[in-house]
Amino acid sequence: MSNVITLKLSPEQEEKLYQTWQDTAVPVTSSFIRWQLRPEQAVITCYRSGKTVFQGRDAAVYAAPFQAADSQQPLPQAGSDEVGTGDYFGPVCVCAAIVNQQDLPLIRELGVQDSKQISDAQIMKIAPQLMHQLIYSLLIVMPEKYNSVHGSYNMNAVKSLLHNQAYVNLRRKTALPEFCVIDQFTPEENYYRYLKGRKEVVRPMHFEVRAESKYPAVAAASVIARYAFLSTMKKMEKHYGMTFAKGSGALADECAREFVQKYGYAELGKAAKLHFRNTDKLISPAQD
Repeated sequence: MSNVITLKLSPEQEEKLYQTWQDTAVPVTSSFIRWQLRPEQAVITCYRSGKTVFQGRDAAVYAAPFQAADSQQPLPQAGSDEVGTGDYFGPVCVCAAIVNQQDLPLIRELGVQDSKQISDAQIMKIAPQLMHQLIYSLLIVMPEKYNSVHGSYNMNAVKSLLHNQAYVNLRRKTALPEFCVIDQFTPEENYYRYLKGRKEVVRPMHFEVRAESKYPAVAAASVIARYAFLSTMKKMEKHYGMTFAKGSGALADECAREFVQKYGYAELGKAAKLHFRNTDKLISPAQD
């Protein structure tokens, strides 16, 4: 389904939007258009009249950072998101962050949105500014620890445990807002079922799919978590003297083979999430 969103952006917001997605810019022939961007699943047109039009299936994703000041937004708010669960190599990072009314100007200025919609280079620039201003809790679970936990829990259970712990840690830093939201990855009843028996369970929680495109706290948490993931990957690459492919596709398969050739199968669990199918494609330990 195609969506159309029209916003009146400030010159600073227009520039921030363009800088974030300038590699998707296309030539324009109309004298009424300042520039046009075509990121994945959207077309963004900036008119000389001062209006910016977001069109396409994911129009709301790209427009969301500039709608953060919507009077209907519950503020203050806390939000959490995770990064790395779809990557064969590297850690799983979960962040919970609080956004207050006074934080919105910075959120808008930086063009904060779902970290999957921002380039890695931009993440490295804007995340430190968010981390300086916002109150947040960050968990970084390295592959070796993740593999030991995943032996007893499935992926959604692991996510539930980490999101809850991020909120527990955040609550120890400051009082939580009344509105706390999680980018939904499992039904609410399952989330709390996974937490059964935990000493501390943070309630109540609001669960919403694609919350990172709707709530600035979730978007900020997503950016900080992505920053932690990228920073940790850089440290791993320096330690092992090789570049790790992101995701879990063919490039990750090639990287896994290279890693095993250099360091052996036994070391793989310190760099990768072993339950991924990428591991099955490797030579088994008995044949190594």
